[in-house]
Amino acid sequence: MKTSNALAPGHAAPLGATFDGEGVNFAVFSEHATRMTLCLFSEDGKTETHRIDLPERNGDVWHGYVSGLKPGQLYGLRADGPYAPFHGHRFNYNKLLLDPYAKRLTGHPQWHDALMGYTVGDSKGDLSFDRRDSAPYMPRCVVEDPSFAWGDDHVRPMTPLSKTIVYEAHVKGLAQQHPDVTDKGGFLGLASDPMLEHLTKLGITAIELLPVHAFTDDRFLVEKDLRNYWGYQTLGFFAPDPRYLSKGALWEFQHMVARLHAAGIEVLLDVVYNHTCEGDEMGPTLSFRGLDNRSYYRLTDDHRHSINDTGCGNTVNVEHPMVMRMIVDSLRYWVEVMGVDGFRFDLCSTLGRTSRGFDRNAAFFQAVRQDPVLAHVKLIAEPWDIGPGGYQVGGFPPPFSEWNDKYRDAVRAYWRGDEGMVPELAERLTGSAVQFDHSGRPATASVNLLTAHDGFTLMDVVSYNDRHNEANGEDNRDGHGNNISDNMGVEGPTDDAGIIAARAQRRRNLMATLLLSQGTPMILAGDELGNSQSGNNNAYCQDNEIGWIDWDSTDPDFLAFVQRLIAFRKEHPILRQKRFLHSRERLVDGLQDLFWWRADGTEMEDDDWNEPDLSLLCAEMRMASGTPSYAAREEALFLVFNNGDDAELCLPAAPEKRHWVRHLDTASPESEPTPETTRDVTIAGQSVGVWVQELRDG
Repeated sequence: MKTSNALAPGHAAPLGATFDGEGVNFAVFSEHATRMTLCLFSEDGKTETHRIDLPERNGDVWHGYVSGLKPGQLYGLRADGPYAPFHGHRFNYNKLLLDPYAKRLTGHPQWHDALMGYTVGDSKGDLSFDRRDSAPYMPRCVVEDPSFAWGDDHVRPMTPLSKTIVYEAHVKGLAQQHPDVTDKGGFLGLASDPMLEHLTKLGITAIELLPVHAFTDDRFLVEKDLRNYWGYQTLGFFAPDPRYLSKGALWEFQHMVARLHAAGIEVLLDVVYNHTCEGDEMGPTLSFRGLDNRSYYRLTDDHRHSINDTGCGNTVNVEHPMVMRMIVDSLRYWVEVMGVDGFRFDLCSTLGRTSRGFDRNAAFFQAVRQDPVLAHVKLIAEPWDIGPGGYQVGGFPPPFSEWNDKYRDAVRAYWRGDEGMVPELAERLTGSAVQFDHSGRPATASVNLLTAHDGFTLMDVVSYNDRHNEANGEDNRDGHGNNISDNMGVEGPTDDAGIIAARAQRRRNLMATLLLSQGTPMILAGDELGNSQSGNNNAYCQDNEIGWIDWDSTDPDFLAFVQRLIAFRKEHPILRQKRFLHSRERLVDGLQDLFWWRADGTEMEDDDWNEPDLSLLCAEMRMASGTPSYAAREEALFLVFNNGDDAELCLPAAPEKRHWVRHLDTASPESEPTPETTRDVTIAGQSVGVWVQELRDG
């Protein structure tokens, strides 16, 4: 093995491996290392050909320039320093480490005890020291030139949140079983014509991809012949996961983004900066732990143990300026180089944690909000973690939007028939103002969802009372126990025509409620097709038919209805308002922007909301007070949500030149818009109806 090569001091920025046309600059952060070594590998990755100590240290950045290297060069790192767990240090020069800024990896770690910094089985536990070389079991980093010819016609959609409809999808699971997709399992499959045709016909405006950053398959899953399907165990924050690169090239991701953009669809990434795949102090040494455990991770007061606010073993130390820099650099890279349009932050409360707990003005939020690149992309928080005070729905600063689980739970409970849910549904229908109407936040800050990757699919919400996670190998103990679901009389699939019809009706009601609510709607991929996971509400390890979308069982009638709902939402700006509706008088006509009506056509009073058997909600919506007027045929919408029996209604009075037209009826999903000839109408039990106040013809 050679120990020298054409070497120069290089530069401390940018971090990572940077090709300049003549060679590669390497720069790596470590505050506590005593030596940083660059390891070069042969073209096949099997032989470590060079070990080169980076010659310069600028502050806490080690750097050096190696001339003659080109894109495609395989490399790794070794860091020397103290192995002193009670001081937070776990350096072990025997372990090959991944560059945190690596733009591509050759694969994934192969589980072996040599990946551990300590000796597995030693009575000293993590205080022991393992001297085996981990390189045979580690992937290699790849020097990359990530430039891409986007083309003169490339335009980001830049869809406003008020017009955004998010579609949460798994890169592989979405296209894997599509009969017309040939390049399955990766970014190219998602960029294929059949997938683009489905997405555009559906009408979504943004696809939110489950984690695509390089991640590991947990050891305990591999030993059970399972996989980390969802991807919430990040190995590198700059590299796309190799399993999604069918040709092993970065351009595959960029090509996918360009194709989606050309179809008018934004690309959002679900990103996991709160923890890494290295787990707690008993986990492997793959990158961050070996480079500088005390800097990269939050540790307990004795420095030996990891703080676990994430439930995944460790917590990234966002308070450290160089760790913060890595996260922000990663975000900018995915926007500027890879072309994405925004991010959903997994366990985002963790990113706002300081030594004093969660802080909505924490350094992470300040860094993102002031950044000239990141301040203009979509930012969505998962507003909780498992640490103290971690549930923070409504507590994030603008411009962040947030997943709203209160919306999910209320809408499911209402349509399940739980008592006393009408006031709660009214709150969720109008943007959850109690959580979000502060600090100048818009109604679109609430990302409304019925389902997500974590939990039942929409079909399973109406088909199962209980989780059925036996395939996960944890004796059905994992996953949520409270699903707010209803099997409608039979657990799972049935041939009973009545139950099948009732489930279809319930799904229409749920989806209609979502797309008629103020806020930003998010649909789980496959829900529009009637996709089921057979009652598995925690399919994180099911890289198989359980986790993949079943295109062969598509419900074409429900798909057509969802397409119609999305089109209706796009056509009616009253549903897409950024301003909250608070029954305020409008300047344009002196009418309120929101009325709550009783079935008899009189306004709701305080006592009406407290009726225990109340099962009908009627809302008349207009453009919010202060909203500039616009030329449109509609003046108001009348929305009715009925989880009781058939009901007689009296529509609100309409001006002389206007009348009410029934546009949507979940009990008659194929019906065409029908003008009402009288104010007295009927709405079917267990259904949603929508009337539009339009100008009379002539």
